[in-house]
Amino acid sequence: MPSKGSVTRWLGQAQAGDAEAAQRLWQRYFSRLVGLARVKLRGLPPGMADEEDVALSAFDSFYRGVEQGRFPRLNDRDNLWSLLVVITARKAGKLKRDQGRQKRGGIRDEQASPPKDDLELEEVIGREPSPDFAAQVAEECQSLLDALPDDETRTIALCKMEGYTTEEIAKKLDCAPRTVERKLRLIRGRWEKENQS
Repeated sequence: MPSKGSVTRWLGQAQAGDAEAAQRLWQRYFSRLVGLARVKLRGLPPGMADEEDVALSAFDSFYRGVEQGRFPRLNDRDNLWSLLVVITARKAGKLKRDQGRQKRGGIRDEQASPPKDDLELEEVIGREPSPDFAAQVAEECQSLLDALPDDETRTIALCKMEGYTTEEIAKKLDCAPRTVERKLRLIRGRWEKENQS
């Protein structure tokens, strides 16, 4: 079982070039990034966008940035999650924009804006998110939490979004890990129904 602070430890190891630590971070956050991408891509016809591709691309950009030392303020689980949210939201937004362009017939290459690389993320890391972005994320998050049946389930969902393991959540709530796993299945089921409506 990972000890408390395991995400922060893995982050430090990944920044030092440890591929195994990066893999652990990927395992911890990938499904959450897929869920976030799914919310951001809502409204696109099925098959036009793949939230897993967005999450993979976001994590790839994150890892390349870590290897290049582009995120000097990245030092704990909160900073990591904020960064991954920003990267994923931007990737999903770009995909949605590009799908919209294709639907309208696209634009000629000479009219296209030059591609923006991930360097613009450095602008976001040191600042608060824009009020519009923060409000949109808060509204989407609250909508998903409101779909859950009780406070305990909402607490479990929030802890999981913050990167806690099942064992850490069980300890925090003084219950068995199987109880947390059962509640997580319930949460996923509810949220999948929300995404389909």
